[in-house]
Amino acid sequence: MENLEVIPPVDLSRPSATAAPKAAAAAPARSDKHIWGIYIMLCLISLIELYSASSREVNVHGTLGVFGPLVRHVALLAMGLGMMLYIQRVPYQKFEKPIWLLVILSVGMMLYVLFFGEIVNGARRSFSLLGVTIQPSEFLKLSAALVIALIMSKNHNKHTAGVYNRGVIMSAMIVALFGGLLIKQGLTNTLLLMAISMSMMIVGGVEWRKLIVVGVVYAALAGIFLLFGSGRESAPAATAGGAPAVEATQTEGRHGTWYNRIMRHRGDGRPKYEYDITAENRQEMYAYMAQANGGVFGVMPGNSRETARLPLAFSDYIYAIVIEDTGLIGGMLVLVLYLWLLARASSIASRCQRVFSALLVIGMAVMIVYQALFHMAIVSGLAPVSGQPLPLISKGGSSIIVTSIAFGVMLSVSRHAALNGAKRQEVKAEMESLPENLRGENPTMM
Repeated sequence: MENLEVIPPVDLSRPSATAAPKAAAAAPARSDKHIWGIYIMLCLISLIELYSASSREVNVHGTLGVFGPLVRHVALLAMGLGMMLYIQRVPYQKFEKPIWLLVILSVGMMLYVLFFGEIVNGARRSFSLLGVTIQPSEFLKLSAALVIALIMSKNHNKHTAGVYNRGVIMSAMIVALFGGLLIKQGLTNTLLLMAISMSMMIVGGVEWRKLIVVGVVYAALAGIFLLFGSGRESAPAATAGGAPAVEATQTEGRHGTWYNRIMRHRGDGRPKYEYDITAENRQEMYAYMAQANGGVFGVMPGNSRETARLPLAFSDYIYAIVIEDTGLIGGMLVLVLYLWLLARASSIASRCQRVFSALLVIGMAVMIVYQALFHMAIVSGLAPVSGQPLPLISKGGSSIIVTSIAFGVMLSVSRHAALNGAKRQEVKAEMESLPENLRGENPTMM
C-alpha cells in the first residue's frame, strides 16, 4: 500500500493537446450556405406556383384530383434533392470519368430521340422510360458545360494563364456538335450553349483575340441557321385587325417555325393589346394578360385568372403565373434569386485555387441562370417564343434532375475545393488529388 503511486485527477473539461489536432482534422467540410439557401427558396416557390399553375392537369391524375400535379412534383423534387445531396459529398476531383460517361449517355439519348422520339410541338423532343418522360436536351446542355470545363482545364497554359488553341477549338467543336443535335428542337438551346461556352472561356483565361474569333464563328453558325430558316414563303394572307400578316406567311420545316416566330415577335408597330388572339399568338397574349393582371402585388397564389387558359402555364410560361400571383415584387424576387446564384458562384470561382474547380462552378451557374433569363425574356416579350423551362420551378422531371445535379456540382466545389486563403496543407492535398493535367492555376483567383 505504501508503494502505490497517486495518479492526479484528469480534467475532462479540457481537451488534451494531442486530441486537438485530431478533432480539427475530423471537422467536416461545409457546403456554401448561400447556394443552399437559393436552392431551398426556389423549391418552395416551385411547390406553390406549380400547384397554382396546374389547373389544366387536374383531370390527368385520376384519384389524386387537384393534388395530383403537386404530388408528382414533390416526388421529382425529392429525387433531385437526393441526387444533389449525394453529388455534393463527392469531391469534385473525382468528376472526370463521370463527365465522359454523361457525355456518351446524353449524345446516345439525343441520337435516339432524333429518329425515334415522341413528337411534341412539331419536333421530336423526348422518349419514355419506365413510364417517365425524358428530355435528352436538358442532359446535353449539362454535359456540354461539364466537358468544356474539363477540356479547357486540361489545355490550360500555365505560362500565360490562358488556354491552348487546341482547348479553344475543341470547346467550340463541342458547342457546334451539340448545337447541331439540338437545332431541330429550337434555336434557343443552341444559342444557350454558345453563351455558356463563351462565359466559361472568359473565366478560363482565353485571350480576347481568340474569344473574338470564336464569337465570329458562333455568329456565322447562327446566321446560317436563320438564313436557311427564311426558306420558301407563300404569299401573305390578309388579316382582319388581328396579328400581323406574317402570321399567315408560312415557311417549311423547323427553320420556318423560327422565322415565323421572329417575324411575329417583330410585329407591325402596333401595341400587343391591339392584336386579336389567334392560334399562333395565344400563348404570348395570355402570358401578357397574366402579367398585367398581377400588377405590383399580385392576386395571391391560387387566384390566377389565366392559368386555366394559358397553354403550358406550368412549364414554359410559369413565370407569367408567378407574376400574376405575386406581382412585380414576386417576379423581381425570383429574378434576384437567380442573379444571386450567379454572383455567389462567381465569388467562389474567383477564390478557387485550381482552374478546373472554377470552371465547374461557373459553368453550372451560367447554365442555370442563362436558361432562367431566356425563360423570363420570352415570357415578358423581350425575345421570340421558344420553349425554355424555368430551372427548378417549371414542371418537368428532366429539368429538375439536371438542375439539381448542377447545384450538387457547385456545392461539391464549394465544399472540397481549396479556396483563396486556405491552409498550405489543404492546397497541397487538392493538388495531389488531381491528375497532373488538371492542376492548372485559376487565372481569375483573387
